[in-house]
Amino acid sequence: MRAPIFIAIVPAALCAGQTAPPALATLLGKHCAACHTGASAKAGLDLATLEFDLSNRTLRDRWIRVHDRVEKAEMPPKGIPFADADRTRLLATLARPLLESDRADAIRNGRGPMRRLNRDEYEQNLRDLLQLPRLDIRDMLPEDREAHHFNKAAETLDISRVQLTAYLDAAETALRQAIVTTAAPPPVTKFRTFGRNLFPGLRSTGTLHSMFFIKDNQGVNVSREYSTAMSPELEADPALEMGLFRSPGWPYGAFPRGFAAQHSGEYRLRFSARAVLQHPGYKVTDARIAIPMTFRSRRPTNHDIAEDVKAVGGILEIQPRPHVYETVVPLLAGQTVEYNLLGLPVPQVDAEGKTGSYRYPPMPPDGQPGVAFNWLELEGPIPPATWPPPSHRALFDDLGPNPQPADPKAEASRLLRRFLPLAARGPVPGEAVREFERLVHSLLDRKEPFVESMLTGYQAILSSGLFLYLHEPRSQPALAGRLSHFLSNTGPGAHLLASPLRDPGVLRRETDRLIDSPGFERFVSAFTGHWLNLRHLRREDPDRRLYPEYQLDEYLTSSLERETLAYFTAMVRQNLPARNLVQSDFVFVNDRLARHYGLEGVTGAALRRVSLPPGSPYGGLLTQGAVLKITANGTATSPVLRGAWITDRILGEPPPPPPPGVPAVEPDIRGARTIRDLLAMHTKSAACASCHAKFDPVGLALENFDVFGHWRTHYRGTSEGQAVTGIDHTGHDFAYTVAGPVDASGKLPDGRAFRDVRELKALFASNPRQLARNLLNRFTVYATGVPVRFSDRPEIEKILDACQANGYRTRDLLHAFVANRIFQGDPAQ
Repeated sequence: MRAPIFIAIVPAALCAGQTAPPALATLLGKHCAACHTGASAKAGLDLATLEFDLSNRTLRDRWIRVHDRVEKAEMPPKGIPFADADRTRLLATLARPLLESDRADAIRNGRGPMRRLNRDEYEQNLRDLLQLPRLDIRDMLPEDREAHHFNKAAETLDISRVQLTAYLDAAETALRQAIVTTAAPPPVTKFRTFGRNLFPGLRSTGTLHSMFFIKDNQGVNVSREYSTAMSPELEADPALEMGLFRSPGWPYGAFPRGFAAQHSGEYRLRFSARAVLQHPGYKVTDARIAIPMTFRSRRPTNHDIAEDVKAVGGILEIQPRPHVYETVVPLLAGQTVEYNLLGLPVPQVDAEGKTGSYRYPPMPPDGQPGVAFNWLELEGPIPPATWPPPSHRALFDDLGPNPQPADPKAEASRLLRRFLPLAARGPVPGEAVREFERLVHSLLDRKEPFVESMLTGYQAILSSGLFLYLHEPRSQPALAGRLSHFLSNTGPGAHLLASPLRDPGVLRRETDRLIDSPGFERFVSAFTGHWLNLRHLRREDPDRRLYPEYQLDEYLTSSLERETLAYFTAMVRQNLPARNLVQSDFVFVNDRLARHYGLEGVTGAALRRVSLPPGSPYGGLLTQGAVLKITANGTATSPVLRGAWITDRILGEPPPPPPPGVPAVEPDIRGARTIRDLLAMHTKSAACASCHAKFDPVGLALENFDVFGHWRTHYRGTSEGQAVTGIDHTGHDFAYTVAGPVDASGKLPDGRAFRDVRELKALFASNPRQLARNLLNRFTVYATGVPVRFSDRPEIEKILDACQANGYRTRDLLHAFVANRIFQGDPAQ
């Protein structure tokens, strides 16, 4: 009875001028038309009215969705007979016209449209073009919209009047930072302080144990909590030290007294310090291990109103016994440096608001770690090697500050023609050059100053399509631009522009050069920031009732982020197999992460590769703390959220959105009911159960990890179970309960069972082609601005075939990808 129903479909297809293959019509009529015809067609798919005009992008996309759901065995639904031979025949019959139509569209219109630079790329292009490596204008621009998990998708990188205004403002800010108006650099000043003046006051927030002055390993002026004046002799004593035993929190203000940078620039910072342990009675001894710290740039204002605070100078490991340390810090005019010790207590005001006072947490039995500072020097701004600096020369060549050339129009034309191909990342049409010349010349005709006229012209260039847009790489400069924006998030330098990248050997060499360059860190940060959502690592704070040990632990959070960045960098640079995305016998950890993961023998703040002991649940992205934190909400873990995230981001199988009006599964933080009980109630509906079966088991396997990725065997609650109490490192009381045990077993939709996350990772690792395919799909949208098209799919499989014998190694995949027509913009291959 089903075949006659499909008769109504054929005229609709014929009306579009393109006939559905008869074999396809027969198969759809036999297996699909009964449920997908008429006003009651399921999922809104009415095959009787769905035209087969594949030249129409919207219709072609609908037929692609039909193809994909059949291919994934999602349709027909379970319980409806559909022979494997019929499925294979339907897919082959539908795929052929889809492939031909999509390829014809790509040949006719290009694989994708030109796309706008996102705000990260815009900032980095300006940094390189104007030779301002520390330029900070990103936040002047509106946040870019996202598609396919990235902010590089052409379909969302549109431009509006608001954005154009922001680009004009950002360009002007950058240009004015680039030029100089004085005949010589700002004078270098040297500031030196010691002892008492190493801190703005005699006390810090967070009680006397947080900071006090030290002489001969004994705290001085510590007889009472509130400060009293220090004798002039003690203040002038060069042996006096400032002891700091806390990490930053809010409120916090810990900077040397009397310093604020007079000019923006880089400052050389030197100081003498030692790692110490604080004991009862404010006695100190040398520490046994190093204490990590950084500095932060900020204005020397009241601790309640600090703004624009940024870590500077890198991580320094302060050793026991006095040593002199040196680093370079960038400061804006009016800023100072603030001490930022990592991983120490962060005393906070009474959480309940009962007293408004602070309490320092109990000290460890062997003493509270901290740092004793003896003296500090700041010298700068460090002058550039030449004056005017390179940034000024990028705009005015060798004219010097405040140029007033004898023939301003001729000089303006020379400078514009010099600047334009650099800004455009390639040749510029003559008419475009003349447009910018006319703009600047008109300003000069109105007697505008030469510098201001040129800045207006440069501002127009940096807000024009020549600078803002990237095109399909049908030319050598465009291919160089695609490669550089892919692997370093910026435009190509002169060397890359001059390289014949259509030569496979040259392309491979230049790709390797970019991978091994410092700029590759920008790719890793931007790519993982969106693919793995690392940019939202700090979005959810841990619940202070259930997870007091994570309160204000920025050292742990930043270490989690650095771990994932280091891991993915190693996957590419060391050419590790794709299976390492989910399973490995090593991790990248420092002292804080080692404690978090239960690993021994690791000291210091620097990340290093550490082999895992047999049976460890760690290794791979799935069990990294950053991923596990991102997929939790700070209060509880959710198998639904984690499972859906993993199947989407790692396996490349995004689940459909939940039906409207269906509430999320809310965990019972009391500990009375298990997450499995709650999920069972949630999935009583067959429609819910069929989807949840695809990802819930994956999330359940990760239930042995808490909201920060620490291994657990039991849940925590607020009322049910054994009570645990204490004082956390903010000085607050805590009380939670150890509730029911974790059951991490499950069964995948294909019937394969696992007992825990170790066995789940082994199952995922057994299909490295799927992992590699997903990675290539992510590379595609990130590098080209367009997701994998239907006509791209055979190319993806060719890349996978070429890399299969060597285990789908990550660098091999990347090399094969940039050599492929998808990347090179040649849809005719």
